[in-house]
Amino acid sequence: MDGVILLVSGVWPGLAGALALGLGCGFVGGWPRGLATGLGLLSAASLLGAAALAGLVPGVGGFWVESAALMLWTYLGGCVLGALTKRARSDHQTANGA
Repeated sequence: MDGVILLVSGVWPGLAGALALGLGCGFVGGWPRGLATGLGLLSAASLLGAAALAGLVPGVGGFWVESAALMLWTYLGGCVLGALTKRARSDHQTANGA
């Protein structure tokens, strides 16, 4: 657990940037049109996360893999939140007759 705290404390600017970028991209782009895009991103994030959890890459390279996995999941979470915000906003405007 101490390793995760150290990892997050060292890469929080990247995590904040990934979240902000994901929110913006999700709001502008919305949901992916095809199923393949969403599944491709989800599988890439899952494989990267599994490699980080398994500890397949030791040392500094492992730090980079763990950082990339955290940032990718943060970015994807931001994309989902941004897309949900866009959907809620468009539903609200439709309900008001705009």
